[in-house]
Amino acid sequence: MKRNSDKPFQNRTATSVSRDPEADDSPATPDEARGLRALTVLELLAQSAQPQSLAQLAHRMHVPKTTLMRLLAAMEQHGYVQHTPAERGFIPGPRANGLALTTLRGPTLLRECRVILRGLVQKLGETCNLTVPDLDRVLYVDRVETNEALRLHFTPGTRVPIHCTASGKLFLASLSRLERQRTLAHLPLPRASPHTIVDRQALDAELDRIAQRGIGVDNEEFIRGMVAVAVPVTGPDGKVAAAVACHAPTARISLEELLTVVPHLRNAAEAMRTMLFPAA
Repeated sequence: MKRNSDKPFQNRTATSVSRDPEADDSPATPDEARGLRALTVLELLAQSAQPQSLAQLAHRMHVPKTTLMRLLAAMEQHGYVQHTPAERGFIPGPRANGLALTTLRGPTLLRECRVILRGLVQKLGETCNLTVPDLDRVLYVDRVETNEALRLHFTPGTRVPIHCTASGKLFLASLSRLERQRTLAHLPLPRASPHTIVDRQALDAELDRIAQRGIGVDNEEFIRGMVAVAVPVTGPDGKVAAAVACHAPTARISLEELLTVVPHLRNAAEAMRTMLFPAA
């Protein structure tokens, strides 16, 4: 999907954005430019697979280190960034993650998500949902239930484990090798069902297979008698930003049968991508 810039907040001034002919075309004031720096920091950190150091951020933003250090200190104080001493860099903080989730769950976006999911459920006859990663969990952003009496009920806003769900394993599989190793080294792997993969090496091998196929699968690993598949929703940078998933009871459908609906899931994921990341 083509954008006006690979980094929409970086080095952009008021004159770089299309305006109404009668609007004020004067360049951004120094105060306005400084106000955008915090957004640029958040975007750069969100786009980076690894923590970014002060020097790296200052170089990419063309901002003096001393100026950026004061900004980062204020953002860390308010929870928008976190400093990771071990990696000597910064990552998005919990308040930044909360802001992103709040934006994604806004009424306008949710209505459009619901339309896409409802159309998918009408085709498949099974429950479908939109999920995003939330630290070491998976968050159900929106969800449309099947009309079948036998179903698994979760409300939007529910968080589920990342290591034994279709969406969660898809998110883990999308990480870089180094980031995945670091995550698995500290990720709790509680057994949710008799089929949960709790061995880190076995899970790592499973994630390799998922990364190759581009399809997350849950073969009764989260809840006995339930299977699920998930496909990625990618952002403008090509990274996995969310997932569209479908799950069903094994009493009604097998995992092999559920995998046959993946093309429909991919179509819905593309619709989600277009809706969530419209061309600038």
